[in-house]
Amino acid sequence: MGAAGTSTVNRQAMKLNRSSLISMVGNVVTAILLGFVVQPAFAQVDFDREPINYSSAPANDAVARLQQRIDAGKVQLAFDQRHGYLPSVLEELGISEASQLLVFSKTSLQLGRISPWTPRALYFNDQSYVGWVQYGEVMEVSAVDPHQGAIFYTLRQELTERPQFVRDKGDCLTCHASFRTQGVPGYFVRSVFPAPSGLPHFGAGTFNTDQTSPLKERWGGWHVTGTHGQQRHMGNVVSEDRDHPEVLDIEGGANVTDLEGRTHINAYLTRHSDIVALMVLGHQATMHNMITLASFEARAVQHYTTSMNRALERPSNYVSESSRRRIQKTGEKLFKYMLFVDEADLRATIKGSSDFAEEFSACGPHDKNGRSLRQLDLESRLLKYPCSYLVYSDSFNAVPEEVKHYVYRRLWEVLKNEDQSKEFSHLSAGDRKVIFEILRDTKPDLATFWKTHFSAR
Repeated sequence: MGAAGTSTVNRQAMKLNRSSLISMVGNVVTAILLGFVVQPAFAQVDFDREPINYSSAPANDAVARLQQRIDAGKVQLAFDQRHGYLPSVLEELGISEASQLLVFSKTSLQLGRISPWTPRALYFNDQSYVGWVQYGEVMEVSAVDPHQGAIFYTLRQELTERPQFVRDKGDCLTCHASFRTQGVPGYFVRSVFPAPSGLPHFGAGTFNTDQTSPLKERWGGWHVTGTHGQQRHMGNVVSEDRDHPEVLDIEGGANVTDLEGRTHINAYLTRHSDIVALMVLGHQATMHNMITLASFEARAVQHYTTSMNRALERPSNYVSESSRRRIQKTGEKLFKYMLFVDEADLRATIKGSSDFAEEFSACGPHDKNGRSLRQLDLESRLLKYPCSYLVYSDSFNAVPEEVKHYVYRRLWEVLKNEDQSKEFSHLSAGDRKVIFEILRDTKPDLATFWKTHFSAR
């Protein structure tokens, strides 16, 4: 074979080897990406990979920041003999006692101390959650990190000079990073058929509770205070028949405004487990998960794209059509939940038993006409203007721009009536107009995006 023939063969071999290398790199990167996205059951392992690094990345959530203030001597948590650090922690995290919810199903860390008479108390605001159990060894605390999603901690209930919130090493993610949380570190509200002890009859099934859940499937294993007319839920009662656990005395649990005689209510900070707070929690827990999922997916796509562009020697800003579709898919999922698509209708007025509704609605931010996304409806739906108030959260603001800008475009299309698809028919022309005006007045980066991209329309 001559020199020219040899050269041709070598070039072909080099081309083949380079092609094989590219294919191999692509397959490896794709496998990493698919392993991250498609196998949430193994989320504890996947979250520790690039680009998320869940366990190793420094936390920047409300609890982590509180610990930093404690370590610096700027905050000293007060301890009382009845509730331990609970009142002080709530104050430092900016959580109102009116958010108190009482869950008596044995579905959490300290299940041995939980029963209908000694329920676990939950308290929450937009970014933090605190769980307290009577005579519990620890408080269970979680907060949303803008980049990492839900971070879980425990705080020992014993007097010490410098209390320490201990970050979970992965045990919590067994439940809190599963299909119930969209496969990311997050939250869920569970409704069960509880035995008199509080132990769920798992054989009867359970329900995840969010804004799409019919009221009749909500709050099994929870105490519920407040009125709801002829509608019925699963709260306040237990399943007495072991052979027919799905049979509940729902009438006996309806429209309860006082928990005296149902639980040792005097042991808690308030006498309430407010139905309005429960409804808000149902929306918020899943919304947090949707935001985290969108963030993780977008960052995974970015990581994949960067690796592939380098391997294929493409421009660094090249984005494939498949990557765009992935961003659009996760953005649309977030967007629809944000606008309460498929929200379950209310058939009667909901009225809470505490000050939660008033406190929640007063938080704002408000537009120039005094309206806000926190205004409650509670007659036919949760919010007066169906758009999630978590659009203002640090976690939403930290979502990669590709997803965020997709959501902003879709908001324009729906709120300006360019998209009148049936799935958005729950939004009247008036709803769309007011939501648009509230967002324009209260979310500057969104207003700027709209002005930049749609000023001529």
